[in-house]
Amino acid sequence: MKKNSFLEGTIIASSAIIITKIIGALYVIPFYSIIGEQGGILYSYAYNIYNLFLNISTAGIPVAISMLISEYSTLNKQDAKQRTYKISKTIILIFSLLAFLILFFFSDYFALFYLNGIQTPAYLKNVSLVIKAISFCLLITPFLSVLRGYLQGNKIIAPTSYSQIIEQITRIIIVIFGSYVSINLLKTSIPVAVSVSLTGAFFGGLVAYLYLKIKIKKDKELFKKPSIKDNITNKEIIKKLITYSIPLILISIISNLYDLIDLKLVIKGLYLIGYDAETAELISSIIATWAPKICMIITAVAMGLTTSLIPHLVSSYTKNDLKDVNTKFNQAISTIIYITLPMAIGLFILSKPIYTIFYQDNYYGSLLLKYLAILTIFSGVLTVMNTALQGMKKFKIIYLNSFVGILVNTLLDIPLILLFNKIGIYPFYGTITATIIGNLISYIIIIKYLNKNFKFKYNSIFKVIAKTILSGLVMTIVLILLKQILPLEGNTITLVFKVAIYVLIGAITYLLMSIKTKLLIDVFTKDYLDKIKTKLHIKSC
Repeated sequence: MKKNSFLEGTIIASSAIIITKIIGALYVIPFYSIIGEQGGILYSYAYNIYNLFLNISTAGIPVAISMLISEYSTLNKQDAKQRTYKISKTIILIFSLLAFLILFFFSDYFALFYLNGIQTPAYLKNVSLVIKAISFCLLITPFLSVLRGYLQGNKIIAPTSYSQIIEQITRIIIVIFGSYVSINLLKTSIPVAVSVSLTGAFFGGLVAYLYLKIKIKKDKELFKKPSIKDNITNKEIIKKLITYSIPLILISIISNLYDLIDLKLVIKGLYLIGYDAETAELISSIIATWAPKICMIITAVAMGLTTSLIPHLVSSYTKNDLKDVNTKFNQAISTIIYITLPMAIGLFILSKPIYTIFYQDNYYGSLLLKYLAILTIFSGVLTVMNTALQGMKKFKIIYLNSFVGILVNTLLDIPLILLFNKIGIYPFYGTITATIIGNLISYIIIIKYLNKNFKFKYNSIFKVIAKTILSGLVMTIVLILLKQILPLEGNTITLVFKVAIYVLIGAITYLLMSIKTKLLIDVFTKDYLDKIKTKLHIKSC
């Protein structure tokens, strides 16, 4: 194990998470065919409520650990750094146990929250069952998060990234094997099969946790530094952990509330304008779970950036190097825009064949995937912005922008569904539009605050956005022209082959435009690109 620079850490973390998300996106093809549409809806209910509780119990702690360990490393407070890790494990034990008990014993009430008034008592019991099944994952995943936070705080990014791949592969093996055996060999019901598959998250977390413990044990000398007693008390560490955790917990809760509110309000809104319960549920599950699983590859970039951003930004802010903080902020935003925009454009253009490859042809699926791909850019940028504020310990502005964003989204959800239905736009686009507007309001609050209080400049970001849009536009034109030569029709195997050609040509076009406009240098810097060329033995032109 070794420490990683900001850009190196970003690329390692993003690459690993992208691989993880690609695997996570591909497994749903066999899984969805095993459990079917109804099983998919149950899976969606369980995972959305689980994610909320997982974030409440863990979201803030790993990042808080990463921040504190980076801070104490910068100040050479080795004893405080080690005590931070030990105290964190105790705190997470309490949080995870509480989250598990609440989710398990109150599963009936969560099922009622989703479906009150539109489903039978028997179906409510099925939703409650799958929520109970996934609650056990809260007994292992939080401890894995603490361990990752500890390593990230030490700027050791690679092992945590590899552990995510290991976790995902293990989880998917359990999900597919468990659901197949349950339905095809044991002949159980769909709810039972979904419950079995949901335990995959527990076993995936356990294997990843053991992997990291083994890695730390092998490289224990890396963490054994002179531990001189300092004047930092355990009480002070606990106070900082809680203070640093709360904003990130809030951010994660807000993110999940966007999903939960959309999930509930889109069902209610569509029900109001005449959609039957089954169709409304199907649309909501596509919005909340199945289309986002394809969009996860885009989301991975934001996750990779936040993983690497926190320890480096905290280090610069602790030294009061605001110029470097501004540079890292701009670099993070520029990177996510540069990478996610072409991916979103590709998903927008290829939404129908891609959704068909994953879940078979569905009228609502391809329509929703188009718009959700665009939404993913907005939500990813907001995640990175709030992570930067977290690293700067500007918690009040996180509370403000998050609260205002979710409030705007909640107030606009049903009105926009009704409005879009009235003017002839797909009504379910209303809920996605409400989320985008909420994100934009949050952007304005953050950007103005950083400019006013820290004199942040954003010229480099605007420059990257302009060049990215130009490169994306050229890529779009090329792909539209390609459609005339190579129509996106045929069976699943043919579609996979054609989509691969589109992706390859689109990526080459975008990369060539990036080189031509020097966008690649603007985002990754000439020095870092030269290092990559040297490692790959590529001569500079």
